[in-house]
Amino acid sequence: MSSSCSGLSRVLVAVAIALVSTSSPCPQAWGPPGVQYGQPGRSMTLCCPGVTSGAPVSWFRDGETRLLQGPDSGLGHELVLARADSTDEGTYICRTLDGALKGIVTLQLGYPPARPVVSCQAADYENFSCTWSPSQVSGLPTRYLTSYRKKTVPGADGQRMSPSTGPWPCPQDPPGASRCVVHGAEFWSQYRINVTEVNPLGVSTRLLDVSLQSILRPDPPQGLRVESVPGYPRRLRASWTYPASWPRQPHFLLKFRLQYRPAQHPAWSTVEPAGLEEVITDAVAGLPHAVRVSARDFLDAGTWSAWSPEAWGTPSIDHRDPLEQVAVLASLGIFSFLGLAAGALALGLWLRLRPDGKDGPQKPGFLAPVIPVDKLPDLHQLAVCHILCGLFWTNRSRHLGRQEMSSFGGDQEISMLRRGEVLCGGPWKMDRDGQMGRIFGSSKCVACRNPSALCGACVRL
Repeated sequence: MSSSCSGLSRVLVAVAIALVSTSSPCPQAWGPPGVQYGQPGRSMTLCCPGVTSGAPVSWFRDGETRLLQGPDSGLGHELVLARADSTDEGTYICRTLDGALKGIVTLQLGYPPARPVVSCQAADYENFSCTWSPSQVSGLPTRYLTSYRKKTVPGADGQRMSPSTGPWPCPQDPPGASRCVVHGAEFWSQYRINVTEVNPLGVSTRLLDVSLQSILRPDPPQGLRVESVPGYPRRLRASWTYPASWPRQPHFLLKFRLQYRPAQHPAWSTVEPAGLEEVITDAVAGLPHAVRVSARDFLDAGTWSAWSPEAWGTPSIDHRDPLEQVAVLASLGIFSFLGLAAGALALGLWLRLRPDGKDGPQKPGFLAPVIPVDKLPDLHQLAVCHILCGLFWTNRSRHLGRQEMSSFGGDQEISMLRRGEVLCGGPWKMDRDGQMGRIFGSSKCVACRNPSALCGACVRL
């Protein structure tokens, strides 16, 4: 509590001194002794050091004998410059009435400070730093006062201050640098940063609200190495380590992003590895590749880190990739099998559908076995059965109760008589019911159930 109050007191004292020095007629020396500051275009009053207030003095420019202001001006020890400009900058000398040198004053012109530009970044989840820069160049010596406090959630009586919320000084590391560091911050809290720019002509303050979740940006990964994989001409193995500034804790891990490209190739390929190494499988054989990595909180808090320095590696060219050989052989085997299967299917269909020669009887079609014929009671059904067997019958002649039918499938004429004639090489006769049948052994048969078996096999009666 005492340290925070003392730090805040120093800030207020410094600001008060700056304000008093700019409002007084003769500003106190803010920088080196004997230097006074002013703003271009405004009146400027110089005070002779070493004399009492109101004592008459004479003013000269250093190196000149021309009197600027005599002791009878009524201004005492002051020199007034109306609408000072760059030609008024330089060294002035004041002398007493007896000509004794009493003081030397240097005039330097510049501008009051403007609100600085402030940004903050957390390299881990415990500490964060803020940097700043002037929004305009004042041309005068400038100091920065930095502090921070933890913000509280507004309640019924508004946002309240307490000793546990600050403010505390934000130490500049190193002193005088444009950077301050806050140690031991809470990851889920919000903070208000105060950066005040002070110069001899005034002060200006910038307030910035930050949270560690939004400003988290890890440092780049370290120790990046790229190695070839022996026997694999298209592979590279990249490995790296966590940045030294990131504490290794199980609840705050990092994820990574890797980019690589061949030499002289402008476009990067990007992958997100699962760990601290990655095997690149599509590298260009024989060409060096550039590889770089960046990191981010694994829950996507904040932003990606800057890229690490590039590391280079060249794939091995000793042997062909075994996986590529297996893939080629497997592809050839699959295409060969499909080709053989298609050829066998085409051959089977051709053998089934091809027509017979002109000198032999025609074979039945491939649809014949699926058309049943129960029996052939008369000549008309028998003719239908023969047509289904692939034979084309015609009515050739008709005389004395005999009907001749011939086949175009061969030279032999086959005649059918109503009784006792030979049909397709076998004796046929009418059974007791008037059905045409063939004597086959000791049994009598009628028309075939399977038309393709007609003239060779019958169904028992």
